[in-house]
Amino acid sequence: MIPKETVPRHVAIIMDGNGRWAKKRFLPRLLGHKAGVKAIERTVRAADALGIQYVSLYAFSTENWKRPEKEVSGLMSIFRFVLRRKVDEMKRENVRLRFSGFRDGMPQDIVELMEWAEEETKGNSGLTLVPCLNYGGRQEILHAVEKLLEDGARPPLTEERFREYLYLPDLPDPDLIVRTSGESRLSNFWLWQSTYSELYFTDTLWPDFDGKELENAVKFFANRERRYGALK
Repeated sequence: MIPKETVPRHVAIIMDGNGRWAKKRFLPRLLGHKAGVKAIERTVRAADALGIQYVSLYAFSTENWKRPEKEVSGLMSIFRFVLRRKVDEMKRENVRLRFSGFRDGMPQDIVELMEWAEEETKGNSGLTLVPCLNYGGRQEILHAVEKLLEDGARPPLTEERFREYLYLPDLPDPDLIVRTSGESRLSNFWLWQSTYSELYFTDTLWPDFDGKELENAVKFFANRERRYGALK
């Protein structure tokens, strides 16, 4: 049993390895992404059971548009399917959906589904799930600076004021960032918010990730001493 006081409030996940999972099984890459949806469902339920309040998922980055058109189109179809079919389930399980990312770059029908899903689940008081779609950390910072300039901001500028211009300014910074598939980098995810995040890397491919894997990550976090730059 993991003590409640040691459980991270916000866990962010870089879901990596769908393509490699499919390749190992001689399957199309898109089937790897579909298997990744099942991993999301397992992980969200496990996170809720552990007492994690926020889970954010790096679902589609600003760089992912460079992938083959067929794969991008397939990913968009998966987003549509999940939003249409899973919102009622999330309502029953008291999960709130919020999205982060640059919506102007997404297909309009998906943006409308995102807005609908947020509205349908806004009254839920359980775990908050934050898929990051068309998200890039550098892009988020640049957009914040653009909006600050439009509002006529002048120095000195505080961190608190800057935060007001991020995509989800009220979202707590991630306490723990998990990346699957053996890669050890942030890949433009939560660049402003990850200043004091603990980083956990696992060789497990995302479609194989489950509650036990999440528990291992939380145990790693529980054994860390968080100093926030101070000497102890």
